[in-house]
Amino acid sequence: MSQESTSTPAAVQADDYLERRALRRGSAGWVLLTGLGVAYVVSGDYSGWNFGLAEGGFGGLAIAMVLMGAMYACMVFALAELSSILPTAGGGYGFARRALGPWGGFLTGTAILIEYVLAPAAIVIFIGDYVASLGLFGLESGWPVYLVCFAIFLGIHLWGVGEALRFSFVVTGIAVVALVVFALAALPEFSFASLDDIPVDSSAAGSNSWLPFGLLGIWAAFPFGMWFFLGVEGVPLAAEETRDPARTLPKAIRWSMGILVVLAVVTFVAAAGARGSAAIQEAGNPLVEALQPDGEATTLSRIVNYAGLAGLVASFFSLIYAGSRQLFALSRAGYLPRFLSLTSRRKAPYLGLLVPGTIGFLLAAVSGNGARMLNIAVFGATISYALMSLSHIVLRRREPELPRPYRTPGGVLTSSVALVLACAALVATFLVDVTAAFIALAVYVVALAYFGLYSRKRLVAQAPEEEFAALAAAEAELTRD
Repeated sequence: MSQESTSTPAAVQADDYLERRALRRGSAGWVLLTGLGVAYVVSGDYSGWNFGLAEGGFGGLAIAMVLMGAMYACMVFALAELSSILPTAGGGYGFARRALGPWGGFLTGTAILIEYVLAPAAIVIFIGDYVASLGLFGLESGWPVYLVCFAIFLGIHLWGVGEALRFSFVVTGIAVVALVVFALAALPEFSFASLDDIPVDSSAAGSNSWLPFGLLGIWAAFPFGMWFFLGVEGVPLAAEETRDPARTLPKAIRWSMGILVVLAVVTFVAAAGARGSAAIQEAGNPLVEALQPDGEATTLSRIVNYAGLAGLVASFFSLIYAGSRQLFALSRAGYLPRFLSLTSRRKAPYLGLLVPGTIGFLLAAVSGNGARMLNIAVFGATISYALMSLSHIVLRRREPELPRPYRTPGGVLTSSVALVLACAALVATFLVDVTAAFIALAVYVVALAYFGLYSRKRLVAQAPEEEFAALAAAEAELTRD
C-alpha cells in the first residue's frame, strides 16, 4: 500500500481494500435498532443513577435527569438528521469529519471510543457482582467471570451482526418487562414523604428538603442523570448494516429515546418513593432494595435481581458492538492502524471486536473499579456530545442545501441546547471524580499525539467518511472558482 506524507487522505493502491473491510448490509430494521438503542442504556435503570441522590438529593437528581434528558433528546434529534445525511459506520466521527475537518473527526471518534471501550469494562465488573450476590454456580466476582463474559459475547458478535442484534433484542426485552413489573410492585409502597427524606446540609447554598445539598448538588448530579440515557447515541454506528438507513436510523433513534424517557421517570420515582431516597442512595442494586423494606428477599425482589443481571448483559453486549464499529470506521479511514478494520467471512470486524475486548478485560481484571471506569466513559461521552452537536450547527450554517431526508425539529436551536448542556455535563465530571476526568484527559492527549505525529499523514481517501468530506471540499473549491 502506498502512503503519502501529507495530511490529505491518500488513495490506497490495493484494489480489494474496501472489500476486505465490508460489513454485512441490510441486517437490521428499525425495530432491532430501537432495541439496540434501549440495550445500550437499560443497565443504567438498574444501578448507578441512585448515587446521584447522594450528590443532589431527590430534587437535585430529578432536575439533573430532566436537563440531561433534554440534552439527549436535542442531541438525538440532531443525530437523526446527521445519520440520514451520512449513514456510515463512522457515526459521530463521520459527522464531525465533514463539519470540523480531520482533527475534529478524530477528536470526536476518540471520545466515542473511550466511552465504548471503558463502559463494557465497568459493566462486566457489575455483572460479576450480580453473579456473586445471586450465588450463581457458587461463583465469586473476579477475572474468571469477566473472561467468560467477554469470551461468550464476543463469540456471538463474531458469529454475525444479525444474530447478535436478535440476541440483544431478546435480553433487552426481558430487562424492560422486569422494569414494568418492578414499578407495579413498588406502587403499593409509594409515599411522597419518602422522596425527600435525605438530611439537609444547612451550610449548602439554596438547600432544602428537596435540594439537601443545595443548588450545586444539581450540577454534581449531572453525570448520574446521564446514566438513564448514556449510550443511546450509538444507534447510528449500525448504519452500514441497516436496511434503508436514511429512513430507518432517524426512526429508531427517536423511538429509543422515547422509550428510555418513560423508563427513566418510572424507575426513578418508583424506587425513591417505595423505599426512600436515603435508603437507596448508596445501594448497588437500588431496585432490589426498594422491594425489600425489611431487608428480606421476596419473590419479586429476586425476579428484579435476575432481571438486573439481564439488563447488565444487554448493555455490555450492545456496547461491545458499538465500540467495535467505531474502531472499525476509524481504522478503515487510517486514523488508527488499518489492520484493525479487516472483516471475517461473516463480515464481522474480528480485530475490532477482539482488541477492545482484550483491553476491556484487562482493565476490569486489574482495576476492579467499575465506578471509576464509568466516570472515565462519561468524560469521553460528554466531549463527543459537544462535538457532534457542534457538527450539526456547522453543517446547517455552512451547507444549508445539503440533502437532508430528515430534518431536526428546531434546527440549530435544538443542537445549541445540546451543546450548552453537554459542556455543563463535561465540567460536572470534575465535580464528581476529578481523578477519572484527568485519566481520560491523559488518554486523550496520547491519542492526539499519535494522530498529530503519525496517522493524519496516512488517511485513506476511499473510506466513505473521507470521500464525503472530500466531496464537500471539492464543492467549496468549485464555488470559489
